[in-house]
Order: sequence, then C-alpha cells, then structure tokens
Amino acid sequence: MMAQFQEVSKQSSQHPKPVGLVLQYGTAGFRTNAKHLDHIMFRMGLMATLRSKKTKATIGVMVTASHNPEEDNGVKLIDPMGEMVTPTWECYATQLANAEQDDLLTALKDIIEKTAIDMSQEANVFLGKDTRSSSARLSQAVLDGVTSLGGHSKDYGLVTTPQLHYMVCCQNTQGKYGEATLEGYYNKLCQAFIQLTRNASNCTDDQKHLCVDGANGIGALKVREMESRLKNELQISLFNDGSKGKLNHQCGADFVKVQQKPPTGVVINPGERCCSFDGDADRIVYYYLDSEVQFHMLDGDKIATLISTFLKELLTQAGLDLEIAVVQTAYANGSSTHYLENKMKVIVRCTKTGVKHLHHAAQEFDIGVYFEANGHGTVLFSKTAEEKIQQLTQDTNANDESKRAALLLQNTVNVINQTVGDAISDMLLIEAILAIKGMTVQQWDAIYRDLPNRQLKVKVSDRRVIDTTDAERRAVSPEGLQEAIDSLVKKHKQARSFVRPSGTEDVVRVYAEAETQESADALAHEVSLAVYRLAGGVGDEPKPLQ
Repeated sequence: MMAQFQEVSKQSSQHPKPVGLVLQYGTAGFRTNAKHLDHIMFRMGLMATLRSKKTKATIGVMVTASHNPEEDNGVKLIDPMGEMVTPTWECYATQLANAEQDDLLTALKDIIEKTAIDMSQEANVFLGKDTRSSSARLSQAVLDGVTSLGGHSKDYGLVTTPQLHYMVCCQNTQGKYGEATLEGYYNKLCQAFIQLTRNASNCTDDQKHLCVDGANGIGALKVREMESRLKNELQISLFNDGSKGKLNHQCGADFVKVQQKPPTGVVINPGERCCSFDGDADRIVYYYLDSEVQFHMLDGDKIATLISTFLKELLTQAGLDLEIAVVQTAYANGSSTHYLENKMKVIVRCTKTGVKHLHHAAQEFDIGVYFEANGHGTVLFSKTAEEKIQQLTQDTNANDESKRAALLLQNTVNVINQTVGDAISDMLLIEAILAIKGMTVQQWDAIYRDLPNRQLKVKVSDRRVIDTTDAERRAVSPEGLQEAIDSLVKKHKQARSFVRPSGTEDVVRVYAEAETQESADALAHEVSLAVYRLAGGVGDEPKPLQ
C-alpha cells in the first residue's frame, strides 16, 4: 500500500493540478480546454484503477470531447457492462479531480475507505482516444495514473467512443457479447448487416448509396476501415474525412441539427440520402434536400420511429409476445409521440433529459428503443427477448413467415451496439431497414410531419428557483408559473410548452410547439416572458421573435 501511494505521489508531481481550478464530472465526463486537463487525466487513470478493483472487472477510459471544438478535450469513464459510470462514482471523480496537489493522497485514501476497496485486487483498464492533437499526450497521463496504482492497461489507440464501450462489454461478458477487438466489432456488425440486406429484394445501386459526413473526426477513420467489409451492399461517399478540415468545424451532427442546414464540404444532389456523425461518432442525424433544394432533417425522433415501427412489424410477423417501448424526453416532437401511440400502438415512456435516464427506462421493457432528438440513441433487448428470438430461429415447427421474421430480428440484435448510442451501428441499422422496406428517405420523412417548434433561453439570477415534475414537463415552482404556461398554451392550436433549468448555466430553457411556426414562436416568447417575470429574469426582458 505505502509503496503504491509513494508512486502515486511521485507520478502526480509530473501532472500537477493548477491551483484553484475546479471542474465538474457532468453527463459527458470532464470537458474543457485541453491545456487544463493533464492532472485530470492522470487522476482518472487512478479512478479507473480503483473502480476496476471495486467491481473486479475491466473499466474503460475514453479521451474525447465529442462535438466540442478541436482545442478542447475530455474524458469519460465506462462501467463493466459498457454503460456510463454510476452517479456515486461521478461524485468521487469530481472529488479526486479537484483535490489540491498536497491533498491528493488524502482524497484517494478517503475514496478507498468509503468504498471499501481491497487494494490487493487486480485492476484492468481499457483506454481509447479520438483524433484531437492533444489526445496522445493526455492518454499517456491516464496510463501513468493506472500504472502508479499497479493496474494493467490495454491501449486501443484511435477508436470511436461506442467502440470502446463495446470492447469493455465484450471483455466483461467473457466474449459472450462479441470479441473485444476492432476486427471483432466490424465483423459482428457487417455480417449482421449483410444478412439483413439479403432480405432486400432488387435494391439498385442508387438505393445503396449514402453520403456520410464524418465531422473530420474519428468516425470517418473507422468508416474507412470498415467499408470493404460491407461488400458493396452499402456504397458510401465519405465527406469531411479529416484529411483537410477541422474537427466539428461547420460539420458534424451537432452543427447540422442546430443550424438546420447541410455541413460545409458536402456536395448533395436533391433526393440523396445523407447522414452526419458527431466528433466521437456516438450521434447520428439524417437529412436530404428536396427538388426545391429545401433542407429536411430526420433527427433522433424520426430514427426512433423508423426503428420501432420495423421491430413492431417483425414481432407481429414472428408471433412473438414481447413488449416494445419507445423512450423519449419532453423535447421529442409531439407528432412523433402521437404517431407512435395512436398509429403504431407502441408504448411511449417519457423521462428526464439525459442519456442515463433514457437508457435506464429502456431497460424496463423486453425491447426498449431510445433516442434523444440530437441523434444519440440505441435499442436494448432484455435477456428474455434475445432468448425467445433465438429459440424461434431454431424452432422446427415454426412456419416460414415467423422464422424469417425471427432471423431478421436476430440479425437486428447483432447489428445494434446495445451499450451506448453508436453512429456506425445506427447507420447500418437504418440503411438495412430502408433497404428491406424498399423505402426512400422522403417516404421515411413522410411517416409524420413534425409540429413547428421553437427553443429559447431566459437568463435568470438562479436557475434553482425552477423545479419540475412529470419528466420535466410541468413546473412545480416558482408559484404561478405552470398556471401561466397552461393558460398561454390554451391560446394556440395543437400547442405544448415546458420549461426546465439548464444543467450547466444560469438559464431556463423554454420549449414550445404548435400548429404553425408563427404560433410556436409566439408561444415560446410568451412563456419566456412569464419565466422572466416569475423566476427572476436578469437583463432586458425577452423581445418577440422577428
């Protein structure tokens, strides 16, 4: 023990913490300018080693700042089943990260005591990084942390975030989930994709073509590595592949979603199917230009609807009695909720914003589909669901239709990365579904029409005055706010509005949707005024949208 702590002390002096710097472990781990992260990375190496000793399993550390600008970086910890690290340990991570240099050992010992870790237990840590120029140096700091506590590590080098989640899950399921190598990942996904597209009758080369915006990030590199394994069943034109553009600069899923326009550096012909990854390839959005060169986006809601409709139809054909649900947040467009509940008769569950909440709720069903509107999502299958599907594929008494459906379901399970949202996996699933259904991107878009909506922010002196309930759809405090929102909503057709405090800054986020864009804009403005007046707005009162 003592020798280990001396080693930590010695190594830590190579990665000193700037005095007074405080960072929070948020939904996406730690993220800030790469200059300020050296000490954080070393300490997250320590943290991952402790977590590994505690869980007696392999833990992942991913060095990335996802869709943030190039000069930023960050780090996320991955728990044994490939899920995000538990909230309690997020607090420990924050505690360890913010301990001043001289207090590091005290903080470390405190965590070891609180969590009753047996320090003689072996530790294993998997490490991955994105393409940022700072990632190599920061990865080394993580490795120093792992080594100083006597942990073993395996460095996967350049991988997408979801690929590292996958590796961790494979390792801890002793290979039941798959083989913990990139080769294993590509083979599992591509074989499943090829099996699925066998069921697509007479797909033309035109229909097999997809434009991919790789956000000048790691996703582009990995699509390149995978391409040949798709045996021309999917023909990809890759843009923003990192050869000249800057990471996430005017490209990537976040840019497309926020700006509502195609990324720079992509040449699209009207009617062509396109998708954008984000910087670490855990989000995806689709889009196309119509014959009038109008931009149309298919976000997480449209993706969840396509996937759940496909799965529901297969379950019916297979005659499998499994409960399927779509998990959404309050930000999901009202049209998608209406379509799923009323047309598809699928259960819709609403949760608080944040992938953790969605993932957790999806685990309560046989099949849980979840996507945030920003394009981060996946599908979870319960053990029961996987076993029932498996049994049906081998049932000699099953008729041809139900057997075909069961085989399609089995390959669908295999093309999906159930650990976390994965742009590559989601892309293959969407492409397979469109091919099997013989659907164009326009037909997919036409499943339902999004209600016009508007999101605004109101600056307040303290965001904590707003408290919400019912998955953030209703405000409990300040007094009178929800009543005000209710009466404003009544003035508009097909309208809905909610407010919630930001998780990161002193602003209140306002969402409004209604029958027309004018109506949605007016409602958003009126609700903003109510927030400003009742919840302690600062600065000038919100101006109407022009």
